[in-house]
Amino acid sequence: MPDASSFASRAWTPLGVHHRRRLRDIYRSAGWPCQDGIEVELLAAGLVARERDALGRETLRLTDAGIDVLAETLAKNRARRDPHEALVERVARAMTRAGRLAWRGLAVRAKVDAGWTMAMPDVFSIRHTTVEAYAEPVVHEVKVRRADLLADVRRACKRQAYLALGGECWYVIADGIAEPDEIPGECGVLVANGDGFVVARAAPKRPAAIGFALWMALARATPVDGWRLDDAQMLLAGDGNDGRLDAARDEG
Repeated sequence: MPDASSFASRAWTPLGVHHRRRLRDIYRSAGWPCQDGIEVELLAAGLVARERDALGRETLRLTDAGIDVLAETLAKNRARRDPHEALVERVARAMTRAGRLAWRGLAVRAKVDAGWTMAMPDVFSIRHTTVEAYAEPVVHEVKVRRADLLADVRRACKRQAYLALGGECWYVIADGIAEPDEIPGECGVLVANGDGFVVARAAPKRPAAIGFALWMALARATPVDGWRLDDAQMLLAGDGNDGRLDAARDEG
């Protein structure tokens, strides 16, 4: 597959995220032109071509070179996401083994100082109970790249939203990407080490009520498979591999 830089050299500016996003949008749509600077640069780079139908209406289509760049972008994004998704899956499975209900990518509104914002933690879990006071909602945010972690911890509003959702908020990080003191103290730190997790710093526990909006979001979403297992109670203590994570979640 040709490298994107070979196409970018034909344009007036190097290809950026906004160019690649536009290529994706054109590919997914009917190809109606925007007639802006991004479109001009894509046309000049030979990644997009103009076409006219019998009525003289102009549309855009990706050239073979544009398809190659789009495919390369998808491959890079997939390679970047796969380690993250694998670690998210490990955390979610650890929660279900601990007898909790867990959701991946749950989207819910959260109250912050600036008003309301949308929060989407990597893993959100509650205890398997019918008593709200015992639910103990917990947020896990997973990071496998140092740059992504540092960018995330600078977003105080996002962290505030997570703290509003859960009585505890944990960052689960790949081994070696950061030191615990680089992560704000209101969050716990778990380090993914081999097949298990090491508690680098426990998350402060805070009272957390599950509001109506969150209950509705949970009702609309599907929890991670595993919570229906008949032996869920037997596994509350963990299975040996993720015991430290289970202990961190359900102590007391």
